Amino acid sequence: MLDVIFREYDIRGIYGQELNRSSAKAIGFCLGLKMLEKKCKNVSVGYDARCSADELFSYLVSGLNKAGIKVYNLGLIPTPLGYFSLYEGMKFDANIMITGSHNPKEYNGFKITIHKESFFGKELKEFSKEVYKHLDDEIEENLEVENYDILSLYIEFMKEQFKNLKGFDYEFIIDCGNGAAGVVIEPLIKALNLKARILFSKPDGQFPNHAPDPTEEKNLRAAQELLKQNSQIKFAFAFDGDADRMVALTRNHIFCGDELCYLFAKDIPNPRILAEVKSSQNLFDAVEKFGTIFMGKTGHSNIKKMMKEKRIDLAAEVSGHIFFKHRYFGYDDGIYAFLRALELIFKGYDLEDSIRALPQLYTTPELKIPAEEEQKFILVEKFKNAVKNGQLNGVKELCEIDGVRIKFEEGWALLRASNTSAYLITRFEARSEKEAQKIKTQVLELFEKIRAGI
Repeated sequence: MLDVIFREYDIRGIYGQELNRSSAKAIGFCLGLKMLEKKCKNVSVGYDARCSADELFSYLVSGLNKAGIKVYNLGLIPTPLGYFSLYEGMKFDANIMITGSHNPKEYNGFKITIHKESFFGKELKEFSKEVYKHLDDEIEENLEVENYDILSLYIEFMKEQFKNLKGFDYEFIIDCGNGAAGVVIEPLIKALNLKARILFSKPDGQFPNHAPDPTEEKNLRAAQELLKQNSQIKFAFAFDGDADRMVALTRNHIFCGDELCYLFAKDIPNPRILAEVKSSQNLFDAVEKFGTIFMGKTGHSNIKKMMKEKRIDLAAEVSGHIFFKHRYFGYDDGIYAFLRALELIFKGYDLEDSIRALPQLYTTPELKIPAEEEQKFILVEKFKNAVKNGQLNGVKELCEIDGVRIKFEEGWALLRASNTSAYLITRFEARSEKEAQKIKTQVLELFEKIRAGI
């Protein structure tokens, strides 16, 4: 079934299976028609370091050309440069990034933006029906494109935006993870004359040094080792495969996306902040003292939509997606977020001390519970109804924005269905590990009881 590659936020799957020559050509053709229908004259296309990128590019472009839309080739770039191609006086109406993001090397897919709006959710699901109709079409190879150097424009933009950092005498580490970040980081560091030790900058779809997901601590070991070996270096930054996410770390601490959001928010006058449902209560409580903060759904497409509705300055996901509208364009860009973090250090902020000064809460890592695609949303709904019917003790408040976030006297619990994979996600936070485990135990006991009854 082709359905599996049409996710909530993008199109993604294992290359060579549902995502293959016929489906990629059909997707290109149907996307071209959809973009023309939406009054697009052209589309920019870029790709990350995946080994399947060249083949997928040729299939996608063949489909786009059959539809009759003008195609510009951005080359191997991080996803944020694809978004960037739609802004800052650019001539493009739409963008497609061929990327597997942080997923294992056998994955690839498409992130689609039309007139600066993410193409996702129900519209993407409806679109999948059109693709089905054209899977058997004979779409000939047609690689007619016009090359466009977005990389130089992006670096010049960042060089101007962060000219205050030029020559900053501060040594730090950057782990590009053999992803697409490397094509930007090396020339950018040179342009700003910064003192960076750059790890794994060469794009390589085999990801020979570690997987392209910096939220897994095992993938940060190379940076952590360098921090331990050299006491003069205090900070490191790491990117995922397509560099729309950034993780920052010191010798003693790995900063989650919600912590970075708090630090960035402190440097924005009267900020309007958006945080996803997995975020720590600390973020909401702290920002309320100097700004306005909203809770929203997980997912970059959902976040971008709500940012426009609520006139948000800054948004973040725990996983390291940081969205700056303040001084930027409002999309998730790990490289821009890295520069804003470096700017905080330049201004004299002690980032680790600022986090340490917040109330000490214990937050569990995300726990993923395998669940069949057709069952996961049903399970969440049944769990939510059970909570409403009083089957959990001590519930003070229930938030239904994205799954169910339950507030207790001593902390909170979250249960939501992943929009991208076959599992449920839980997270628990409380004033101590003991209290967090207590919440976790009673929530999971109720969940297992509900699952057993289906």
